[in-house]
Amino acid sequence: MPRSSRSPGNSCDPRKNVARVPKEVRSRRVIQRGRNTCRMTEEALSNTTWISRLACFLRTQAHQVLFNTCRCKLFLYKLMGKTGVLILCAFGFWMFSMHLLSKMDVWQDDSINGPLQRLRMYQEKVQHHAGEIQDLRGNLNQLVAKLQKMEAMSDEQKMAQKIMKMIQGDYIEKPDFALKSIGASIDYEQTSATYNHDKARSYWNWIRLWNYAQPPDVILEPNMTPGNCWAFSGDRGQVTIQLAQKVYLSNLTLQHIPKTISLSGSLDTAPKDFIIYGMEVSPKKEVFLGAFQFQPENIIQMFQLQNHPPRTFGAVKVKISSNWGNPRFTCLYRVRVHGSVTPPREQPNRPHLERD
Repeated sequence: MPRSSRSPGNSCDPRKNVARVPKEVRSRRVIQRGRNTCRMTEEALSNTTWISRLACFLRTQAHQVLFNTCRCKLFLYKLMGKTGVLILCAFGFWMFSMHLLSKMDVWQDDSINGPLQRLRMYQEKVQHHAGEIQDLRGNLNQLVAKLQKMEAMSDEQKMAQKIMKMIQGDYIEKPDFALKSIGASIDYEQTSATYNHDKARSYWNWIRLWNYAQPPDVILEPNMTPGNCWAFSGDRGQVTIQLAQKVYLSNLTLQHIPKTISLSGSLDTAPKDFIIYGMEVSPKKEVFLGAFQFQPENIIQMFQLQNHPPRTFGAVKVKISSNWGNPRFTCLYRVRVHGSVTPPREQPNRPHLERD
């Protein structure tokens, strides 16, 4: 037979178990159940406390994150505001500096360049004058040295040196543009014929061998020995000198031997009245430069030209109209022409005469 689902010995029936369990066992079970309930409650409470703490911690962290985020936002806002102000300040400073630089350029152009140019001009003038002062100081030192040498010399030496200087003409100290050694020459077409004297010729059996008469270019050399001169017939003649280069003329110097060393003992062959012309090549013109008179007592005489045309000349004509008494011939020992290559300083305009 099939068994019943509930057998008498089944301990799963509660009612039978309750009836069979003694009271002490029941009370223990009740106590045990109460303890289990308290433990479950405590565990639930402990779980709740842990969760609440976790929630508080999460909430605190969230608050801190939010607070920090807000602080970062505020910091970013403030930084952006200050950065914008700095950018505006930098832009304004850049605009101001550009404007100021342009103004400074204009100010420099107007206020600095003018004084700087004047200062440079003054500096150049000072340097130029300093050079001139040094040159003058050098010349002064040379003169002092010469004076000291002259003081140490005897009277005879001083006299001999003075005579040599008078003969050589060192004290003129001006450039001579009519010097043969630097390229000057004689224009023979516009120069008088040389005086031919019998004593100046050499013969052999009535055959003339050579002529001792000096040519006109002897007046362009510094040799001032007696007889070393150019002579032309009578008391009227002329000589045209081609200068070494074109110059602005200023002076002309004539030189003759002193009476003490003249073989004849007189100076009647020396030139007296003469005229100076400046020669132009194209067109051929003679520009009057002055009329003068030579005094033979002064063996070296420098004449300041009376007319100063503002142009250069490449040739000079000396036209002699009289001498000091010799009817046969006139002697020229040396002619010097002075001037400058550069234009001279401005002088009052003087009328100058020209003739074809």
